[in-house]
Amino acid sequence: MKKFSPEVIAQRLAQLPTPTYVDDLPVNARREEIKQAIDHHQVVIICGETGSGKTTQIPKICLELKRGVHGLIGHTQPRRIAARTVAARIAAELNSPLGQAVGYKVRFSDKIRPDSYIKLMTDGILLAETQGDPQLQAYDTLIIDEAHERSLNIDFLLGFIKQLLSQRPDLKVIVTSATIDAQRFSQHFNDAPVIEVTGRLYPVEMLYRPLHADDEEESDMQRGIIHAVDELMTLGAGDILIFLPGEREIRETAETLRKHHFERLRGGIEILPLFARLSFAEQERVFHINSNRRRIVLATNVAETSLTVPGIHYVIDSGWARVNRYSYRNKVEQLLIEKISRASADQRAGRCGRVANGVCIRLYSEQDYQARKPYTDPEILRSSLAAVILRMQSLKIGDVENFPFLEAPAPRMIADGYQLLAELGAVDEKRQLTAIGWRLAKFPIDPKIARMILAAKHENCLREILIITSALSLQDPRDRPFEQQAAADEAHRRFQDERSDFLAYLKLWDFFDELLKHKKSTRKLIAHCRENFLSYRRLREWREIHGQLHVLLTEFGFKPNEIPASYDEIHRALLAGLLGNIGFRTEKDNEYLGARGIKFAVFPGSVLRKGKTKWVVAAELVETSKLYARCAAKIDPAWLERIGGSLCKRHYSDPHWEKKRAQVVAFEQVTLYGLIIVPKRPVHYGAIHPREAREIFIRSALVTGEYITQASFFHHNQALIQEIEELEHKTRRQDVLVDEQEIYAFFDAILPEEVTNGAGFEKWRKQAEQQDAQVLYLKRELLMRHQADHVTEVQFPECMTVPEGSVLPLAYRFEPGHIMDGVTVSVPLPLLNRLDGKQLDYLVPGLIREKVTWYLKALPKNIRRILVPLPESVTKFLQSQSIALHVLTLQEALAKFVLTETTLSVSPETWRISDIPIHLLMNIRVLDDAGQELAMSRDLNELQKRLGEAAQRTFVKRNDESEKISIEREQITQWDFGDLPDEILFMRNGQQLTGYPALIDRSDSVAIRLFDTREAAEIALRSGIRRLLCLTLKDQLKQLEKSLPGLGEISMQLTTRINPGDLKQDMLTAIIDRALLGDDPLPRTESAFIAQQQRAKNRLPEISVTLARLLQQIGREYQTLLQKFTQIRIDKVKTELNVQLDNLIYPAFVSNTPWNIILHIPRYLKGMGLRIDKLSANPARDEHNSREVNALWQQYVQRLEKYREIERTDENLSEFRWQIEELRISLFAQELKTPYPVSVKRLQKLWECVRQ
Repeated sequence: MKKFSPEVIAQRLAQLPTPTYVDDLPVNARREEIKQAIDHHQVVIICGETGSGKTTQIPKICLELKRGVHGLIGHTQPRRIAARTVAARIAAELNSPLGQAVGYKVRFSDKIRPDSYIKLMTDGILLAETQGDPQLQAYDTLIIDEAHERSLNIDFLLGFIKQLLSQRPDLKVIVTSATIDAQRFSQHFNDAPVIEVTGRLYPVEMLYRPLHADDEEESDMQRGIIHAVDELMTLGAGDILIFLPGEREIRETAETLRKHHFERLRGGIEILPLFARLSFAEQERVFHINSNRRRIVLATNVAETSLTVPGIHYVIDSGWARVNRYSYRNKVEQLLIEKISRASADQRAGRCGRVANGVCIRLYSEQDYQARKPYTDPEILRSSLAAVILRMQSLKIGDVENFPFLEAPAPRMIADGYQLLAELGAVDEKRQLTAIGWRLAKFPIDPKIARMILAAKHENCLREILIITSALSLQDPRDRPFEQQAAADEAHRRFQDERSDFLAYLKLWDFFDELLKHKKSTRKLIAHCRENFLSYRRLREWREIHGQLHVLLTEFGFKPNEIPASYDEIHRALLAGLLGNIGFRTEKDNEYLGARGIKFAVFPGSVLRKGKTKWVVAAELVETSKLYARCAAKIDPAWLERIGGSLCKRHYSDPHWEKKRAQVVAFEQVTLYGLIIVPKRPVHYGAIHPREAREIFIRSALVTGEYITQASFFHHNQALIQEIEELEHKTRRQDVLVDEQEIYAFFDAILPEEVTNGAGFEKWRKQAEQQDAQVLYLKRELLMRHQADHVTEVQFPECMTVPEGSVLPLAYRFEPGHIMDGVTVSVPLPLLNRLDGKQLDYLVPGLIREKVTWYLKALPKNIRRILVPLPESVTKFLQSQSIALHVLTLQEALAKFVLTETTLSVSPETWRISDIPIHLLMNIRVLDDAGQELAMSRDLNELQKRLGEAAQRTFVKRNDESEKISIEREQITQWDFGDLPDEILFMRNGQQLTGYPALIDRSDSVAIRLFDTREAAEIALRSGIRRLLCLTLKDQLKQLEKSLPGLGEISMQLTTRINPGDLKQDMLTAIIDRALLGDDPLPRTESAFIAQQQRAKNRLPEISVTLARLLQQIGREYQTLLQKFTQIRIDKVKTELNVQLDNLIYPAFVSNTPWNIILHIPRYLKGMGLRIDKLSANPARDEHNSREVNALWQQYVQRLEKYREIERTDENLSEFRWQIEELRISLFAQELKTPYPVSVKRLQKLWECVRQ
């Protein structure tokens, strides 16, 4: 700044105001001492208690010393209200209108004239002026007031001034402090003189009333306050000031006091809250003394030094305060409740000694007081240093690390400040200001808000962002009075936007703008604001800030947008300054994961509080009882990557070859402050890691063959590799084809370094092949380690022929652990039932030796040692096997071989088939008509059980006119279709197949169907012939049903076991099956059917009578047996006989029991009776015989259950079952005789013939 000219200096000296002083202010008693100190020293420290007059009198003393002539007397205050009120007070004492000799300048408000002498201002204003006036030439004297508060601005000013003193020897500096810690300031300014001025205070009595429980318990705090108030009420008149940590505690205490009954108070009390966020009107109530009512003021630490509440005689100090602390780790401001320092406690106590003797009750012990920190931590040690660093960089006064702070901030806090600036794009990697940083430094506001304004220009939303950022720079203009919260919330609802709290400011701005356009008077305007719970004063201040910002932007050449901006544009601009305040919703209710792992909740007053918004951004994160996001909005995470720029971290995973794209692709994950904003995005890896991408390209595309190209080299190489791999699969050896590394090395030596993808490779290949057409051709000698001469078509055939003549392809794979390891036969679904398990059991000639060897090794040692050396035994067995169709399973053939070689029997249970390696079992793939896999298993029985019926249904394409079989017919009621051949040939899918025709039962008719196996056709044919005979003999069968011989008597005899209706149907089924077919061969010609029809007609009466007599005999024996059951005294025997009876006589036993067996049932029942008769005479013998029979019976039951599971039948098992009945006769009723010799040994021999 240009200095005053000599003429102006002379004029200012002539007009210098002459100050007058009052003697009752302590500072004036030391006036001469102060004048001499200022005159002889460049820096003076004045330490005075509250009320000493130092703030108003020192500027006048400076005038008396003719300071303020060559430059202004700059006088800083920590708060705007103090700057205004002090300026007015000094102006009044100098008898000068405010704004002339004495003026003030606060943010966006300037009341200074060129001829002013004293300039009151906030310390922030003086800091801002250092940008345009680095040596502060506008001032010849600086007074830094309330330095004990140690705000960021004060500490920066003190450091800046220390550096400036040597350049400005004419500059005088006075630092005032309300505390006794003046030595720190003195040492900072090279042991500057300290003058201590006593305060104008009355004696204050200190009373300590510590709480009995934990101080943090609110109920104890409330009780302590009530007791303290009651105690003070007894001491005399006077208002009470209670210091509390925050607004919530003030509200709770106010409610507690209102409910409390004050016995000694006749005139009533007035409870007044006092905190920074109160409206101006509510704050003003504190300064008006009510003579009729006693006042209790509930205040935060704002009443310690900033505001003086009149009439206070008593103070109650909770000992706690809410203190802003910035977490360098979480990047948030934490408003925490902490114990106050001793200095703060003394300031609080001093508030009651201003008008008379006072009493201060501290709700903590004297020991607690003595143990507390002497001073409150300076703001610089608990704040973000971003703004300070930005200002220092713009002033070019050096690094923050070397700046002469009163107390140097911790290195981590400095790093945090740089980090925030980096987030805003204000500094580069070398910590130098960027273009954005220089522009941000010109804004007299928070760097984050300035960054939003710069982004708004790019997003074309300057109008909206100016409104929002100017609102964020001041206290919320919406009032929420303590007693009218619900009404205020309802009034403010009109401004809400369900997506964003920020947009409420735009609606509020427009609302107030309309009020201003249509206002009739200021009084009515204020009243209208009050009705809507809005602070008129803060709304005006908002517009002033907005106006100043608008002027500032005009200087930058910014023009607000005329077209309204979109939601996205506005919030992208906001994000530019708030990237550290983003969050992603977690699974928990209203919990968000924020930057660097912090967790926060949306503030209860936000429109997003009850929503389920995934991504949010907040104007600020403040920690009280928990970490809250205030003023939040919904955002799109897709914006974050562009806005975050270099702050985004990129992680690449799973680089892999993609055949279709012909590129090496990796998945990119983008994070911002640890939050995943792009979870998994495929990107071309060649541009990121070309060397690694090239290797993956060669290995995947050229070595493995995952590549699409018409190049001849590729098809030649793949065919050659496949041919050699097939040899390995067949021999089950991996020593034929060379390792992939050899093939990789071949291509690695040829391909240039820059080839990383298909496009680059093709471009290079076409040029290279012009020089050598086979430059990329692999040679057989390179690929093979040795020649595999033993692999022949006989040992490893490419296909197998099933007994019916169909040819099925075989595939080989050598990959232990893989589901297709070994040999796989692919079978179309229609041919599934034709597969023979015995044929599959023998695999292929090249593998059967290994399988036989496994079986022989699995034999018990006593058998195995006879067969050594095993290789010779294996050879002998294989030579004994015919290459024709296998009659026996491999196990059966081996058991026969072992018996021949060793005379020892091998039961099927000897071999644990579950332990056999899977490659020694044929793998079966079942395919549909399109060649798609339907199922795959190594268990043929399981596949046929699961898909056999579907295989039969699809054997013939009955819905395909071109492939219909002419022999198939429906609705047949008589034999009029000629002969029914045993088998026929037909075409299906272009392949000739053999089908087996049979009649099938359709209830009211029969049909001719083609079956896929002879066995299935024979089973169906019997039912079909029987149904056709029933249709032709329907009159005879109808008559038989009406007069079934012996039915009544039989039903009576067996009524306890079988329902009469069921018994009748069972008899008819058995008569029809026996009479119509019996054991006769099934007819396949018309003449044979007619002959069978006549035989059946003749046999019907005879069979009916025979069966009736047999069942009557069974009934009589059953009734006799029932009477004997009462004689049994051994429960075990009774249980055995009941089981035996249940398996002889049961519903449908007549038709289910073979004819040749049912004839013996009377004898079996008689045998059971004889066993009962003999039981009492020799129970031991019965027990012995019972054990032998039960062992065989359990064998039978277990095998029967297994057969039912796999739907298998075995005549040997059925024979075994009925021989058990004959064994029972032989053991328990020998006198009844058996039709053939029977014994336990014979049954065990028979069991060996039962299939496993």
